Amino acid sequence: MSYSAALAELAALAPELHTKPGEPRRKFSLDELRILLEALDNPHQKFRSILIAGTNGKGSTASTLASILSASGLRAGLYTSPHLERVNERIRIDSHLIPDDDFGRIYFQMRRTADQLIADGKLHQPPSYFESLTALAFLFFAEQHIDIAVLEVGLGGRLDATNIVDPLLAIITDISFDHMEWLGDTIELIAREKAGILRPNGILVTLPQLPAANQVIGEVATTLNVRGISAVPYVPGLNSDPGSAYTLEIWNQPVLIDSPLTGSHQLRNRALAIAAAVELKEHFNLPITADSIARGIKQAVWPGRLEKFIGSGNTAWVLDVAHNPAGAWALRAGLSAERKPTSLIFCCLRDKPIDEIGKILFPLFDKIFFAPIHSPRATPIEELLAAAALTGTPAQATASVDEALALAAMYSQGGRVVVAGSVYLVGEARSKVLQLAVEAEKGQ
Repeated sequence: MSYSAALAELAALAPELHTKPGEPRRKFSLDELRILLEALDNPHQKFRSILIAGTNGKGSTASTLASILSASGLRAGLYTSPHLERVNERIRIDSHLIPDDDFGRIYFQMRRTADQLIADGKLHQPPSYFESLTALAFLFFAEQHIDIAVLEVGLGGRLDATNIVDPLLAIITDISFDHMEWLGDTIELIAREKAGILRPNGILVTLPQLPAANQVIGEVATTLNVRGISAVPYVPGLNSDPGSAYTLEIWNQPVLIDSPLTGSHQLRNRALAIAAAVELKEHFNLPITADSIARGIKQAVWPGRLEKFIGSGNTAWVLDVAHNPAGAWALRAGLSAERKPTSLIFCCLRDKPIDEIGKILFPLFDKIFFAPIHSPRATPIEELLAAAALTGTPAQATASVDEALALAAMYSQGGRVVVAGSVYLVGEARSKVLQLAVEAEKGQ
């Protein structure tokens, strides 16, 4: 079966977090995924893994750590979510996306096994969208004989499909409010779900964060006799310029840290990746060196996070998936050091606190252009306009992302345009902005 057929089947599964009024929610459990993976010869047990949970920074930390592992000569898999432009982005080995042919072939291998298990009464329902992609990633990684995989938790931790593995170590990034309808409406409840990736006598890499999150993570770690590794020694001083290279001491030698991932929040994400790499060297004897840490950080790629392009008319484009309040604050901090933004193209999903996000971001801009996205969970344009009105920021609804890009570029006249909010929006806009940057470079 073809790649396009696999995408079509997955598309039919995609609204796993969205239910229509009166419809029951899908019940998530690792039990059925365990049955499926056992029937597939337990591919997740054929390589070592690292598990990363948190609210913000998971993907940046995961991509940086995977890049360090690749630079160290290891065949490193990377599994992340969601994707920006193509679903293949979720499954990589040494920065290379899974090929279309392998994607289609392995998907239908997994699906045939699942269908047979359902027919035999061993599974009660087909695997969800995320479960299907997770099983596909495990099969691909096992088939390709990778050395180690860095796995980003999709949602929460305790019941997430990635949590089926037995990781060498767990990393918990910054925790804040998000997905509260699934994880709970307090930091304590959310942190407990994230701490579900910890294992008895395991290893945890983290940084101090909100007191409520610290307390819960500490309680769970103590109960499980988890050994904690602090990434604090790898966070540079408060006076460090987040856009500049800096020097850290690793294994008693100075190491120049120069990353393409900008923003002050990346200092923490990078520190977590470095601390994990050091632990993997010291405790598991992986072939990681100070030089490979530096090279891996410099080579890390993670699009859509304060990503910058120059388009025609010298318009500066900034793309960032700031889809919750913590992300909005990080974007605001990343923009404050540069020239004033002129216009914002924005949209988000309706489970996000749009009024709070609006108060953080909208007053930075002269005008906002709200663009529709292809998701049943999108916030209605009327609610977006109402949120802008609360801040007194002029705003306009557009009929498409293309129209929003054109209007913002025309309005900004060589200033700066920020595209932010939903991954769906940034993903659709990115290829178009990239084309504008290519055309501008050809015109020089």
